[in-house]
Amino acid sequence: MSAASSASKVAFVGLGTMGTPMATRIARAGFPLTVFDLRREAADALAATLDCRRAASLADAGEGADLVITMLPTSREVEAVLFGGEGGAGLLSQMTPGSVVIDMSSSDPLRTRALATRIADAGVTLVDAPVSGAVRRARDGSLAIMFGGSAEDLERCRPVLSCMGSAVFHVGATGAGHAMKALNNYVSAAGLVATVEALHAGERFGIDPHVMTQVLNASTGRNNTTEHKVESFMLSGSFASGFFLRLMSKDVRTAISLAHELGVPARLGEVCAGIWGEAAERSPANADHTEMYRLLQP
Repeated sequence: MSAASSASKVAFVGLGTMGTPMATRIARAGFPLTVFDLRREAADALAATLDCRRAASLADAGEGADLVITMLPTSREVEAVLFGGEGGAGLLSQMTPGSVVIDMSSSDPLRTRALATRIADAGVTLVDAPVSGAVRRARDGSLAIMFGGSAEDLERCRPVLSCMGSAVFHVGATGAGHAMKALNNYVSAAGLVATVEALHAGERFGIDPHVMTQVLNASTGRNNTTEHKVESFMLSGSFASGFFLRLMSKDVRTAISLAHELGVPARLGEVCAGIWGEAAERSPANADHTEMYRLLQP
């Protein structure tokens, strides 16, 4: 048994496009791992290929776990799996005092702070550690992780976080990780829209979008979209980056709502949130966020 496996028993809840490769990294690092997803086939598939156990229920996943990782769409789902409901008891029903919940979802930072206070009554600590880097970096363990919690909690969680990310940033107290993630995605989303609009305008003028992308990447317009998304997912027509458009829209709304709560003007953010919200409304739930290239076609 590795040193990692003797340190912490880990439960991972949420085996979607990001959760599956992240949980895979943990299992391959030698941690005793229990997995759970409402889609039983997702957990079965992982348990069939890795040294991990499929939990029979949320309560079963929480039992005996030192660290519970949630990788879910929103705060609402995180709260549901912790406290349970009509479908049965939640994770907290079997978690022991002293254990830690690491919410790696893209949750609402203010709800995260409130949730941390709520579960502290059970002796359980909540920290947040959302990620950036999409599926490719989830697979190779090079995600950027934004940690919100105490320095002591970070050191306790660092071994398992380091399986999934090559850069772990301590950005502040609980909730700060989710705030940073939303603000980061707002900057990314604004840059993507600006890039797409520029590409369409340039093409109308007669500039080849492939050439334009090369120029942007050699100039001050370079950004994450020009470097990693235009050629691979937009101009290729694959629209398969692995991050849903509706989730980007949600993260932008979260960022702008947070700014408003803090009394910070966000005029560009309001426009950006409107663009992404309209795109999400007229797209299927599984539309990739790089489909904005097609959706903003004049």
